[in-house]
Amino acid sequence: MVLPGVYAPQEDTALLAGALSDESLRPGAAVLDVGTGTGALALAAARRGGRVTAVDVSWRAVCAARLNAARAGLRIRVRHGNLFTPVGGQTFDLVLANPPYVPAPYSGRRPRGSARAWDAGSDGRMVLDRICLEAPRLLRPGGVLLLVQSALSDPARTEALLREAGLKASVIRRRRIAFGPVLRGRERWLRQRGLLSLTDREEELVVVRAELPV
Repeated sequence: MVLPGVYAPQEDTALLAGALSDESLRPGAAVLDVGTGTGALALAAARRGGRVTAVDVSWRAVCAARLNAARAGLRIRVRHGNLFTPVGGQTFDLVLANPPYVPAPYSGRRPRGSARAWDAGSDGRMVLDRICLEAPRLLRPGGVLLLVQSALSDPARTEALLREAGLKASVIRRRRIAFGPVLRGRERWLRQRGLLSLTDREEELVVVRAELPV
């Protein structure tokens, strides 16, 4: 179920779900899904036996995730809040993140409404940098962060920041997709910024995996 204004599962969700399926997840493992949206990834982890907490800044997304969990007969904790604030002091075996990552022209104010699911500042890193800074403290030894983002928002910086925090980080999945409505709407601006070449007709999505050594 996708409520109005809630980010619907798309190619980035599927790419991250594929990376999740490759992880060995013991029964009862503590899982955090940040920016859960409809709860699709949280439910996938719960089906694997994970003890899942899901967080979203949108109340509509919180309601959607709770409804979808009830419909699926799965138990997940859904919390409302900004990024990791609702789980301060807790640690996890696995953290899933599908944050906003699309570069957006500067408007003088923070994204509002459904745009909060994709707009991420002029370099696309408004939320990514926070995740790189804060997520390592939430991982247990041997814990893993799986994060999906666009190649437009500098995956190399994501890897570098996570490594600086002491994690082993690398890109493990890539997928090229046709421009969606958001990118089509700002294609000219992205080309002017040099983030897209004159011949680019697809966006590359990547999954970064980072592990905290034992």
